[in-house]
Amino acid sequence: MKKTLSAFLTVLFLATFTASGQKENLVSVNQLVVVANHPGPVISKDIYGHFSEHLGSCIYGGIWVGADSKIPNTYGIRNDVLFALREIKVPNLRWPGGCFADTYHWKDGIGPQEKRASIVNTNWGGVTEDNSFGTHEFMKLTELLGCDAYINGNVGSGSPREMAEWVEYLTSDSESPMTKLRKENGREQPWIVKYFAIGNENWGCGGNMTDEFYANTMRQFSTYLGNYAGNQLYRVACGPSDFNFGWTETLMKDGGTRDRFQGLSIHYYSIVDGWGYKGSATKFDEREWFETMRMNLQMDKIIKGHSAIMDRYDPQKTKGLVVDEWGNWFNVEPGTNPGFLYQQNTMRDAITAAIHLNIFNQHADRVKVANLAQIVNVLQSVILTKDDKMVLTPTYHVFRMFRVHQEARLLNIDLRCEDYTNGEKRIPSVSASASVDNEGKVHISIANLNPGKAVVVTCPLIGETYKKAKGEVLTAPEMNSFNGFDKPETVKPAAFSGFLLKDGLLTVTMPSKSVVVLELTK
Repeated sequence: MKKTLSAFLTVLFLATFTASGQKENLVSVNQLVVVANHPGPVISKDIYGHFSEHLGSCIYGGIWVGADSKIPNTYGIRNDVLFALREIKVPNLRWPGGCFADTYHWKDGIGPQEKRASIVNTNWGGVTEDNSFGTHEFMKLTELLGCDAYINGNVGSGSPREMAEWVEYLTSDSESPMTKLRKENGREQPWIVKYFAIGNENWGCGGNMTDEFYANTMRQFSTYLGNYAGNQLYRVACGPSDFNFGWTETLMKDGGTRDRFQGLSIHYYSIVDGWGYKGSATKFDEREWFETMRMNLQMDKIIKGHSAIMDRYDPQKTKGLVVDEWGNWFNVEPGTNPGFLYQQNTMRDAITAAIHLNIFNQHADRVKVANLAQIVNVLQSVILTKDDKMVLTPTYHVFRMFRVHQEARLLNIDLRCEDYTNGEKRIPSVSASASVDNEGKVHISIANLNPGKAVVVTCPLIGETYKKAKGEVLTAPEMNSFNGFDKPETVKPAAFSGFLLKDGLLTVTMPSKSVVVLELTK
């Protein structure tokens, strides 16, 4: 009945406001109806999470420079990066991988740094890893950021005992060999660890397992992951890549397996022309732009497909979908190590971030955690560093603008928009989501996917009356505009005035290739 009423109201108000708009010459083929008086599920702040792997210069040089560095730092962590990440309210940080996680043995990264074992990072570049950034350094980083720790355990080359002892070392306050070892290494009190993953990509770099084999292995490992000192682990089972629905079916169909985890991960990267040649991050044409947008929008189908399976076995939605790797993946920048995955970040990436975050918001009932890959200097990062210099990417600015949705309640929307076409292919030209926070402020985030055309979006507001509005816009001169170390502010947000709020109708004129976030108050 509620859905029927909502649909009826949507049609009614679309007709009403279209007629009103025609009188005032504000009509648009793009209509975004926002139902403001029936808020839905809370948008978990943790879908705005990030991912830090021992890969290239993500950790070393990007986050960690060491306490003796001339670069200003706090306990060895770069101050400029730390302050920038605080600004976007990073809610959780995943570490140490990625593929690196299933070759990582945590005891190599504790104790006096000069005595830590050096290893070869076989996954990423074959470089020497000195383990100077380990458990204590990572947990200090999360404390300084005020975010939750998301630790990825080693299933591929580790053992249940190794993983169990790591959890005990981290979170137990009882007297035991592991807590004694932690105290000897300088940490008296246990930490709080919210998220703990039982392996990473175990269908690939994490062991090339079948779904059935992994399900049994996960059950074994999970059995020994204890909850100590009131710490409650949110155990994340390794889920599939993109459209592999069979893996999800295997993990969900058996109650004994399903009871061993609270979240199920999925990974999806937007890759234009396949893994062989991924295209340039900065030198691309409109076909490549369009294909990136089209691949981005696949995330909605992926989530719906896995959610449908989960709904059959978990109709109460007690299990969360954890999209803990997502983003654009292009060729590395010329002259850089192919194993370091360093790529620039343009306006195309900003639109990508907006599309994904809008999709995650819309699936707030099932998607509980998501992590952009990766946080600094790797793939679609929010920050780039070079020696003592730092650049905020266009993706960073989208995360800062969208932070208003964290822990707000999702508002139902109905979006009808014109197509953006390229050749015979077509996709929606607009992406959007809306929420209401605890203070009653409504936030609407909209992205115009078309790089060559401004669009007008008429937005009827149902159920509540709003008198004031303000907003921000992120756009750029070119679709491949980016922030370089010589020009760090080519792409940055600006105050937005391209809207009209009158008699319950919000009309927004969006520049081409832009992201707009609006705040409405009574």
